[in-house]
Amino acid sequence: MRCHRCVRRIDAYRPFFAFAGLLLSERKVQTAMSHVAGVKLRDLVEHFDYHVIRDYGKIDRTVIAVADITRPGLQLAGHFKHFGPDRMQLIGNMEMAYLKTLTPEEESECLSRLFATGIPCLILSRRHEPSEVMLYCADKYEIPILQSDHSTSSIYSSLVKHLNVELAPHISMHGVLVEVLGEGVLILGESGVGKSETALELVKRGHRLIADDLIEIRRVSDTTLLGRAPENIRHMIEIRGLGILNVKELYGVSSVKVQDNINFIINMEFWDENKVYNRLGIEDEETTILGVSIPSVTIPVRPGRNLAIIVEFAAINFRHKKMGHNAARELEELVFNSNH
Repeated sequence: MRCHRCVRRIDAYRPFFAFAGLLLSERKVQTAMSHVAGVKLRDLVEHFDYHVIRDYGKIDRTVIAVADITRPGLQLAGHFKHFGPDRMQLIGNMEMAYLKTLTPEEESECLSRLFATGIPCLILSRRHEPSEVMLYCADKYEIPILQSDHSTSSIYSSLVKHLNVELAPHISMHGVLVEVLGEGVLILGESGVGKSETALELVKRGHRLIADDLIEIRRVSDTTLLGRAPENIRHMIEIRGLGILNVKELYGVSSVKVQDNINFIINMEFWDENKVYNRLGIEDEETTILGVSIPSVTIPVRPGRNLAIIVEFAAINFRHKKMGHNAARELEELVFNSNH
């Protein structure tokens, strides 16, 4: 019969057990590509430290689903063809200067046309103060108004970059992501092949852990993949026999990184005596994720092989190839020339 103290202790550790269960289940499943439904406007306000002038209770409910921003100069002049009302609107020096040339009646008319489309919010750059007419129209249509200290171009570029990452197509994969000599290296392979142990040895050798076991991979452009760990297991690593380790606490902040581009992929597999492995490296391998092809290599695993050193050297060799050098092809040319 269990005592009440034991029951309370089990309940206290239940989130930890759920975390461990998440890791175990993700080893068997690779989710299909999906798109984020949107980013909450409240998260953007807090992330970029915008000042809220008008809220109407909409900031917590509004979701931004388009990774683009509009500067509504043409719309203020009355042109709404191809206008996207689901985009955030950004007003800077030019738009404010134009509004100041209008009479209150004209300003009310052009702002009412804009706000009537149901835009998610209006952002004022360079701490521009909204006019009484703008506030009246915002109150009428309940359009949130935000204010920022930064320049219009700075707000535009940072917002678009952030939204492109957050709204990018993504998948979750089982593997390990580490930064080795400035290269984001994704280590893939079956459960128990030694991925986490390799990552731990790499951290000990001065490299950085980004994600272990479950990796969120986003296609931020046609040629770029970005990988990171889910927030609830960030900086954690699981080692069989030891359990869950907090790498940040054990090795310091210099041993971890929140996210990184995936530049190189290493596929680990158990050694197969009947399989012929690449021993020269003349032919280049690629692994495709979310439609993006990433250079890769396949490393057979067997007892006695120092996987951390192999991964480290593979990253060095990858950087060497990017600089235009290929030792295998240079050797091939040397042998060919010596025979002729």
